[in-house]
Amino acid sequence: MRERTIASHFARAVLRGAQRHGYDYSGLLQQLGISPELLDEPRARIAPEQFTQLIQALWLALDDEYLGFGHAPSKSGSFAMMCHAVIHCRNLEKALKRGLLFYSLFPGAPRLTLMHEGEMIRLSLDDSQLWDPDHFLTEYLLVIWHRFGSWLIGQRIRLEQATFSYPRPEHGAEYDLLFSCALDFFKTKSTTTKSTTVKSTTAQSSLLFHSRYLDMPLLQDERTLKHYLERSPADLLSRPDNGHSLSSQLRRLLGRDSSHWPDLEAVAAHLHISPQTLRRHLREEGTSFQELKDQLRRDIAIYHLSRNDLPLQQIAEQLGFSEPSAFHRAFKKWTGLTPGAYRAQEN
Repeated sequence: MRERTIASHFARAVLRGAQRHGYDYSGLLQQLGISPELLDEPRARIAPEQFTQLIQALWLALDDEYLGFGHAPSKSGSFAMMCHAVIHCRNLEKALKRGLLFYSLFPGAPRLTLMHEGEMIRLSLDDSQLWDPDHFLTEYLLVIWHRFGSWLIGQRIRLEQATFSYPRPEHGAEYDLLFSCALDFFKTKSTTTKSTTVKSTTAQSSLLFHSRYLDMPLLQDERTLKHYLERSPADLLSRPDNGHSLSSQLRRLLGRDSSHWPDLEAVAAHLHISPQTLRRHLREEGTSFQELKDQLRRDIAIYHLSRNDLPLQQIAEQLGFSEPSAFHRAFKKWTGLTPGAYRAQEN
């Protein structure tokens, strides 16, 4: 089970747009098996398929693919129409430019631009005027355009940097799931005049990648697009970005066999580096070996708890806990709920 669960933050954030438009989503949450109590717990997680279904249901209910966050709605089917408009383009540059032109035709649509910076390309979003209290629409748009472009050429576009026009948010630890690259958050600078103190801001959030990708031909066609659109772009947000960071590599390595949990020394030997170097690189990426291991064990536990396919003791044994009580304590530390309480919320 390699899928990473989704932080409850993102479900709360996406519902803010529905709240803004007065939509009562209580029945929808019940239908999807997402309890309000689960959403109220900051450390709680939900299954990727639940998050995908939540976004798709909100699209239909609001008739808005911007989910209530834009100045004007993006009618359901807009993304699919854009995809059909670009699928026959010669290369990625033509496709991205045509796709961005498509959305620029709609008044009030968020503005994205492609700019050359030497050998690099910057995809920038003007998020200065967005109603986006949790930065959900900014994350949503940048992730979708990156992963859509990667899908078009049949390989992941390696991101060199992701820059944000706001300080690191409380859910900043989740950004490795979304972008898996160097992150640069805005740091507020104050300028003092005789009469007041003004905080300067920047209006752009962006992704930086190498320009070589722009010349790559599209490997998709209308046949593959039909399948792609069945769950996109909602599905793009709920899947991990299989990036090149050491953290991403370790998640894939640890996820290969959940019945065997190697220690840090064994993993370092597998990667042909010293344990000290492994610890240092992970620290530079803002994480640790134990944290990555706990995230994976948490997600495997949630996978089984939501499906009710294994008793708690067997889940604990599979995750390497010698005693069920130790699993209970660890799971509550990870999610704010005991395994039994989580299973009761899901069923």
